[in-house]
Amino acid sequence: MPSHLDTMNTSMEAPSNDTPICYSINNPPFKIVPTIASAYFSSIFSVLGITSNLVAFVVLVKSFQRTHSSSRSSFLIFLGGLVVTDFMGVVVTGSIVVSFHVTHFNWRNLDPHCHFCNFMGMSMVFYGLCPLLLGAAMALERFIGITRPFARTTTMPKKRTVFILLLVWFIASCIASLPLTGVGSYHMQIPGSWCFFNISSEGSDLTFSVLFSMVGLTCIAVSFVLNTVSVVTLIKVCCGQDKMQRPRDQEVEMMVQLILIMAIASICWCPILIYILVNSSTGEAVKGESILLYIRLATCNQILDPWIYIMCHLSRIRRVKCEC
Repeated sequence: MPSHLDTMNTSMEAPSNDTPICYSINNPPFKIVPTIASAYFSSIFSVLGITSNLVAFVVLVKSFQRTHSSSRSSFLIFLGGLVVTDFMGVVVTGSIVVSFHVTHFNWRNLDPHCHFCNFMGMSMVFYGLCPLLLGAAMALERFIGITRPFARTTTMPKKRTVFILLLVWFIASCIASLPLTGVGSYHMQIPGSWCFFNISSEGSDLTFSVLFSMVGLTCIAVSFVLNTVSVVTLIKVCCGQDKMQRPRDQEVEMMVQLILIMAIASICWCPILIYILVNSSTGEAVKGESILLYIRLATCNQILDPWIYIMCHLSRIRRVKCEC
């Protein structure tokens, strides 16, 4: 006959029938392992992300006020949208993670109906997909601007760019909301500081896992193809018969920034996107430490992105001073 202590341990290890869906796989409280759950790491990450994006936003605002080129104005609007998205992503997700590591609050008591967990899961998906979608949109805009300069609408470029930016946010929010409609589901993740969708090879979880990974990988592939064509076209123009015409410093600078954005997004996001696609397709068990490592690598994108604009701005200032 099992003892009273054994009964208590069993109830903590196996969720009961009335356990909300977000706790049905990983049921808190968890034993926090210092090697994978660190308040210092989360705090430093959040401070770096917030500071970097604030500095980058100030740089972009000043650059936007000084520019007189419609194509560069559109590009800066995209960059501004990317900075705002990265900033909000760090603030929203970082505040939850840091609060957990500092207070060690009980998710089951704080969020018995999974509303808070669903919100964080939606935030993780939304702020994860937005930079990838924006990268593809920026690559498309530069592709049209370089290869088809006369096909671009020059009457209201800023309004069109703002519309595309809002459309990207809308698409990302729609995808992030799918688990609330039954397509996929958000679950508590080890070590208990965050929520994410369930990576599974069964049912609607498989559909959402494949959808998330394919959208992300497709955005990276589209960015790579369009940026490659744009770079080749720009090289031909700069080295061809028209090379003695007006210098294309702005086009070159925008392409350099866009290529760096694509490279960082690929390095940060491809591991987790491929991991999700492979595991959901093969049915292999998802390892908590592996997914946490890949997520941390992906969120590094929010810190590295703003430094692209900051470094390019500093490089432009040094170049102007040398010319003077």
